[in-house]
Amino acid sequence: MRKLLPALALVVVGLSAQAQVPSTSPTYNANTRFEQLGPVLPTPNTFRTASGAPGRDYFQQRADYDIKAELDDAKQRITGSETITYFNRSPDALRYLWLQLDQNLFTENSDGNSSRTGGLDPQRGATLNQLSAGASLAAKDYGYKITSVRDKAGKALRYTINQTMMRVDLPQPLAPGQTISFSVDWNFNIVDAKATRARSGYEYFPQDGNYLYEIAQWFPRMAVYDDVTGWQNKQFLGQGEFTLVFGNYRVALTVPGDHIVAATGELQNPQQVLTAAQQKRLNQAKTGKTPTLIVTQAEAEVAEKGKPTGKKTWVYKADNVRDFAFASSRKFIWDAMQPEVEGKRVWAMSYYPKEANPLWGQYSTRLVAHTLESYSRRTFAYPYPVAISVHGPVGGMEYPMICFNGARPEPDGTYPESTKNFLILVVIHEVGHNFFPMIVNSDERQWSWMDEGLNSFLEGLACLEWDPDFPAEGISPQGIVPYMRTDPTQQVPIMSSSDNIMAFGPNAYSKPATGLNILRETVMGRELFDYAFKEYSRRWMFKHPTPADFFRTMEDASGVDLDWFWKGWFYGVEAVDQDLLEVKWFQLNSRNPEVVKAEARAEAQRRANTISKQRDAATRNQTVVAQDSTMRDFYNRYDPYAVTDADRKQYQDYLNTLTAEERKLLESKNNFYTLTVKNKGGLVMPVIVRMEFEDGTDSVARFPAEIWRFNDQQLQKVIATDKKVVQWTLDPYSEIADIETENNSFPRKAEPSRLQLFKQQRQGRPQNPMQQQRQGTAPPATQGSGRN
Repeated sequence: MRKLLPALALVVVGLSAQAQVPSTSPTYNANTRFEQLGPVLPTPNTFRTASGAPGRDYFQQRADYDIKAELDDAKQRITGSETITYFNRSPDALRYLWLQLDQNLFTENSDGNSSRTGGLDPQRGATLNQLSAGASLAAKDYGYKITSVRDKAGKALRYTINQTMMRVDLPQPLAPGQTISFSVDWNFNIVDAKATRARSGYEYFPQDGNYLYEIAQWFPRMAVYDDVTGWQNKQFLGQGEFTLVFGNYRVALTVPGDHIVAATGELQNPQQVLTAAQQKRLNQAKTGKTPTLIVTQAEAEVAEKGKPTGKKTWVYKADNVRDFAFASSRKFIWDAMQPEVEGKRVWAMSYYPKEANPLWGQYSTRLVAHTLESYSRRTFAYPYPVAISVHGPVGGMEYPMICFNGARPEPDGTYPESTKNFLILVVIHEVGHNFFPMIVNSDERQWSWMDEGLNSFLEGLACLEWDPDFPAEGISPQGIVPYMRTDPTQQVPIMSSSDNIMAFGPNAYSKPATGLNILRETVMGRELFDYAFKEYSRRWMFKHPTPADFFRTMEDASGVDLDWFWKGWFYGVEAVDQDLLEVKWFQLNSRNPEVVKAEARAEAQRRANTISKQRDAATRNQTVVAQDSTMRDFYNRYDPYAVTDADRKQYQDYLNTLTAEERKLLESKNNFYTLTVKNKGGLVMPVIVRMEFEDGTDSVARFPAEIWRFNDQQLQKVIATDKKVVQWTLDPYSEIADIETENNSFPRKAEPSRLQLFKQQRQGRPQNPMQQQRQGTAPPATQGSGRN
């Protein structure tokens, strides 16, 4: 190339080299962005290694529970007694134990209630939810009443209640390797879940006078003691969820005799609580390919109308779980099936009142089965014997082997598509929580994204495996753009403590989920990402991982340096905004006179084709030279663009000086383009460029995020093509959550904005399409999705 055209060679090579020279400007942050996270992450040790795996001295505590409790349907109250057996597997002697008293959040003066902020807008008025939540808490004496704390011998233990935490002082320190058993008796009033928007509680159905209970955070639970935090006794303020200890549970629940109970674990006494017909159906459901009704709607409707008589005790057993929840109502319909998940039969079940049909009978249990299959492929085989979806007042909440979900059709049995989509999404999401954090047991009180974000990512993939047209906005880079556009002062990093997060949904769910999707699709590729994510899941199943364990494992198992990504996406609030400022076009000068002079002729003609020349064309023959031949000489006949024999000989002599490689480059007729890209948003990401050629074809060039490592503000990149490019576009497939697309094209493309005329008017609640079809005002439904 040096022999071909020295000047042009210097231009192209010089630009290429410029992009690789480290800048010493103090205004650049590239070095900071691409340095390792090492000083930020906890120092590796024998508990947690630098690879992200548990170390040789890793430990975790264990707590077994034997619980007896009764549900008072007349007073909406629970009375219980538990015996906890606590195993100290730490290297430390423990002088006291900490328990969580989550129901104390609902006391009128709890920190969670007292620290809530916000006002009432006199222009808009107050919503019923704003006013009824506080009134509901004040109407009844909520929170735990601890009536007894005793050791195994029945001797009272000293305890101190601090808001939502209780410290139990031990007579002597619990040494490493020792075990202690103690009992706690308690009772509390159950909250109205809808009025308080709580994670558990009751719903009252005035049309038939019955209650449906979804009960969680209902017994004093052991706090976690580990190598990271010591005792995780951070107060429960309502947003940061739960950090819990694995153990074995045996729970006896006494309820009204006509109630059906769903709970964590396996039912131990079906003969005492189910009819013969229900037992037979339960057995038949083991081989059914579709859900089998265990309790039919007709049976539930009979129970709704009957008068309660007697009590029944349902006994459930669950091993190696971190929590226990249950649901109880005489309104429950119950269906079940046993899909095969990674070679093992697992119960998939749903419990729901008639108000949830027809949606729930058609979808819920099938969604449970699908979730177990999808998540197991991407993490580990689901280890528990059952997974349950319950419909009630809680919109979406998860516990081991059981979850509470919303999405109720209209009273006439119809539903808008949004309700159906929410049912699909919420069941997959909440069942998916069995994997994160019920098994990969992260600290939710501190890091909401470690369960919500990872689970939302898998939820999005599972939704698309259910229906390829599903609007999985929770993992879509385009879906997170509106949040990324918000003022940085209204955002906090993903790596913020759970109770301190603003915009909790985007921050803890969508942004981390989208980030993982970008890693999988754009940064790492599916194969490397899937292997590393599965390795993290396997390493930390039934253990307590931290963010550093996740970050380190993803890099350790993939061989991809991702520290720049964790810094930008998880530790910062900058946005992605890449601006394609300029594209310069260069071509090699071949020196071929046939080409060079033809191009010169075309250029001369183009320059000469002025508006004046066009208008003077009609009078061209009237000029002096045109009418008087004596006014013409050699130069009127000379063609400076004609190729002469001397031109051809000079060109051949030039070709004879070239090597074979140089001649090949010359004959390739390459186009060289220098792209100037500005990082306006601050967040570094790969640079993806689509080239549209003049012949109608296109091609995409991809450059890793490390292209910014010497200058994180602006770069130049040389791209060579055989064909001429007529249009350049950054991020053509919307992969990197770029918040401004108008500056992604060169030449710039005008993006139309539609102007709509409207007339303000009052409208009632619109009918959903199913209702419209019933009245003949909507197009008929067809087979298939109707989408492309």
